[in-house]
Amino acid sequence: MSYLFLEYPKCSTCRNARKWLDQHRVLYEDRDIVVDKPTFNELKEWVIRSGLPVRSFFNTSGQLYRALQLKDKLPVLSEEEQLKLLASDGKLVKRPLLIGKDRVWVGFHVEDWENIG
Repeated sequence: MSYLFLEYPKCSTCRNARKWLDQHRVLYEDRDIVVDKPTFNELKEWVIRSGLPVRSFFNTSGQLYRALQLKDKLPVLSEEEQLKLLASDGKLVKRPLLIGKDRVWVGFHVEDWENIG
């Protein structure tokens, strides 16, 4: 099975995740989350498949998240408004994302990735 791996190449966590995928011989298509940002429809589908709330897809440690003061704004935005905001800039999206046929992994946590492949 092949996966879609969305990363920001300058992100150390993304580099570690890519290295882990390579070491475990997981087939994946690589996509730069900033250059080829996720679309509204992709994000909507991934949120549904992940079973997680939209807010779990936000890069809460990012400069843009802080600059836009999203910690205070997100609670009053609808899910659709949150998705539109995420789709507006790849740096707002938590990374890496690993998209499988039936599952979506948000962030890199080895214990969650152990059954991949």
